[in-house]
Amino acid sequence: MASTREIRRRIRSVKNTAQITKAMQMVAASKMRR
Repeated sequence: MASTREIRRRIRSVKNTAQITKAMQMVAASKMRR
């Protein structure tokens, strides 16, 4: 059974990676438009 602290940390890291991937997609889309 994982502790709530570890779960919160894992969720936070997943959200951070999701934001990074979204930013990467935005940059790729802007490059494709050019």
